Amino acid sequence: MGFKTGIVGLPNVGKSTLFNALTRTAAAQAANFPFCTIEPNVGEVAVPDPRLEKLAEIAGSKQIIPSRMTFVDIAGLVKGASKGEGLGNQFLANIRECDAIAHVLRCFEDGDVTHVDGRVDPVADAETIETELMLADMESIEKRLTGLVRKVKGGDKDALQQERLLKAALAALEAGRPARTVTVDAEDRKAWDMLQLLTTKKILYVCNVAEPEAATGNAHSAAVEAMAVEQGAAAVVISAKIEEEIAQLDRDEAEMFLAELGLEEAGLDRLIRVGHELLGLQTYFTVGPKEARAWTIHTGDTAPKAAGVIHGDFERGFIRAETIAYSDFVACGGETGAKEAGKMRVEGKSYVVKDGDVMHFLFNA
Repeated sequence: MGFKTGIVGLPNVGKSTLFNALTRTAAAQAANFPFCTIEPNVGEVAVPDPRLEKLAEIAGSKQIIPSRMTFVDIAGLVKGASKGEGLGNQFLANIRECDAIAHVLRCFEDGDVTHVDGRVDPVADAETIETELMLADMESIEKRLTGLVRKVKGGDKDALQQERLLKAALAALEAGRPARTVTVDAEDRKAWDMLQLLTTKKILYVCNVAEPEAATGNAHSAAVEAMAVEQGAAAVVISAKIEEEIAQLDRDEAEMFLAELGLEEAGLDRLIRVGHELLGLQTYFTVGPKEARAWTIHTGDTAPKAAGVIHGDFERGFIRAETIAYSDFVACGGETGAKEAGKMRVEGKSYVVKDGDVMHFLFNA
């Protein structure tokens, strides 16, 4: 299981440049004019995790299979997009299909790169996009409420629940707040998620700064980070140009390049780590002579749920999970050493998987 993140923002903020770096490809055209991305580009990128390579080295695995993330490069939105301005509602639909939104904000000054509003103000840019998403949600909710009238009058239980949730979302939106600010009870969570409202998506603000400011950020990125804290969102500072350059280098060259810039890690690594935290995701591993593999699950998932990520039969027929903590696997030199040291645990259906667990599942077919 991975997750799908939509890269959004106003035109000319560096979305396609970031996409190129993230997916290690030049599939998305990066050009200095609005709407250079006409169709959403979809790319998958391996989630970097040094633990996986260490496990493979210890186990002598022939193949390393990292978990993957999907990124969608969505064309630049503009003021009025919810009413069809620019490239309009077709791109709002692309956002609806994503789990999270990586909102790229221009935090660099460059007279050679046009800004659609003629100024650099990332907080205002963020508000422009959020407003369009809120307006689109309001229009969608009003249409859905109209379509529910007959079923609600007939006392349909699901329709009554949907109407209640839609009205709660509409009240928040009319008060100028995104739908993600609505408090939803556990019994309503599944129905709420199925509404697929744009403003319920988790937001990660990506502050695109000039190359000399990649390590320190600037006043623009500081303002965005403050906004993110206030909203309960997340923010990362990167230079899309640097990330694009790093994408063309091998590992040793990339490490030297980052060191010269005073950076401890690539922006891609920070972006993925913060994205995982934002969506409440974690990783467990399966390790053997054939392959070492990373699997992404939600924090709090039980062992059967984690097994189901590999195959539905694993979850349905779950018996138990043989589990070794990553640190114990490394310290004991692998599975055999961990067993001898008493570090392998047999866990049942109620076990909550921890990040970095090395697991082997036993199940009834």
